[in-house]
Amino acid sequence: MADETIHLDDTDRQLIALLRDDARMSLSALAERLKVSRGTVQNRLARLEKGGIVTGYTVRLKPAAQPHRIRAWTTIAVEGTSAPSVIQALRGEPAVDSLHSTNGRWDVVAEISADSLEAFDRVLTRIRQIKGIVNTETNLLLSTYKV
Repeated sequence: MADETIHLDDTDRQLIALLRDDARMSLSALAERLKVSRGTVQNRLARLEKGGIVTGYTVRLKPAAQPHRIRAWTTIAVEGTSAPSVIQALRGEPAVDSLHSTNGRWDVVAEISADSLEAFDRVLTRIRQIKGIVNTETNLLLSTYKV
């Protein structure tokens, strides 16, 4: 079923929204909020997981939980058809927290983080040395208003 298209209805979308807000919410609590049975929630979750829509559950930390961590968006221009190898290299970089392809002037946007400015400088140096990257621009994240 992972290769089949899964059609999401309003209940599926509401379930996903609730899990995005609190992935630890119990099946009973989800069922109560959705006004469906616990079994319905369990079956929908199983279908969404089996279909590859829900690929995992995680913990999100507020930036204030790591107040001294330096975070930034780095926009990256890639040479020619090098995007797949550049993305593969970036996926292997521990300081890359998220990675996105995009359109426009930049090909890739990476959210990166480090414990100090010196460590951050080393991360940027490693990223800039990846074969296929022709240009980068980095903007430090100063304040976060919504996670």
